[in-house]
Amino acid sequence: MSYNLKIYRQTSDLPKNWNAVIGNHNIMLSKEYLDVLETSGPQNMECFFMGFFKDEVLVGGALFQYLHFIQHKTFQKNEVWCNVRNFFARQFSKDVMILGNNMLTGQNGFYFDGSQITLERVMPLLEMAVRKMQQEIRKTDLIICKDYQSNFVSFFGGKDHEKYFRFSVQPNMMLKIREHWRSFDDYVNDFSKKYRDRTKSAKKKLSGVVKKELNGAEIKKYQHQIHILYQNVAENAPFNTFFLTEHHFEKMKECLQENFRIFGYFSEGKLIGFYTLILNSKDIDTYFLGYDKEIQKQRQLYLNMLLDMVEFGIQHHFSRIIFGRTALEIKSTIGAEPYEIFGLIKHHNVIVNPFMKNIFSSISPKTEWIQRKPFKK
Repeated sequence: MSYNLKIYRQTSDLPKNWNAVIGNHNIMLSKEYLDVLETSGPQNMECFFMGFFKDEVLVGGALFQYLHFIQHKTFQKNEVWCNVRNFFARQFSKDVMILGNNMLTGQNGFYFDGSQITLERVMPLLEMAVRKMQQEIRKTDLIICKDYQSNFVSFFGGKDHEKYFRFSVQPNMMLKIREHWRSFDDYVNDFSKKYRDRTKSAKKKLSGVVKKELNGAEIKKYQHQIHILYQNVAENAPFNTFFLTEHHFEKMKECLQENFRIFGYFSEGKLIGFYTLILNSKDIDTYFLGYDKEIQKQRQLYLNMLLDMVEFGIQHHFSRIIFGRTALEIKSTIGAEPYEIFGLIKHHNVIVNPFMKNIFSSISPKTEWIQRKPFKK
């Protein structure tokens, strides 16, 4: 049985049945979402798509991203130590290839039709795809395969992956929506008194602020303000590998329609914050957000956004909310729990690669945090 792999540089070249086989099972691999990456992805990112064929029948697809760091400041804090880390990061990884999606947390890099191929066959094919990209597109300093679930560890013990260093940075925070939560009140009533009082206090601080969902025309109208609010958060992060373009959210709405939602918070008619969601079958993936930093402190905007995301999930009968790997502690206060994910990394330099464990730990940020338990025992 033979397998053929094909690289696509444009979504217009994808097979006509791409969504039927791949995209309909994960919206992050749908033609519509890949269109967004192609037309409004970060400036330091290039995307390529891989089709996997068994006897000329499409059985799977994957996303590859090339990231360039020559002009990009990965570490954002304006401190001498960050400048040093930026220098070494650029020398160490000027060009990176990722199997997966660096803009999202979770296993969104590939999908295969389980009725046509087993996972045991998938893993060697993905490594074959990695080699094909390095040979036919270009060789990079680093190769990263990101965000595998813990049950995938056993698939990476063979010869194909012996040169990779397996790493884990931060867990993916997820909230599974319980069946008896028919309303937001049901959810809050499951909190201990401390966290119920905290929720009520946060809601009171939002008094006078108007929250509304934005349609396509409104996203375009507020595009500049949205981008400023996004930058307030993104540029304050200690570690960032890309920045969104100003028209990214407009393009997301245009391509994903009702599967992309954006909610704005207004005070006296001024946009002071927003958050975005991607609806992916029974899951909600929280996407990017932004806020006025000063107002956020007064109004507890971020906590209110998290609570509003949960309310949306309950009202629309989703199974879980995927909150990602940032702000772990505050996300645990609203009930999200950590799920370990791991990645693989390899440097092309055979002298450098054996020291990946030491190098990675020195330039990769690690956050110490306390997991909160808001629910009654």
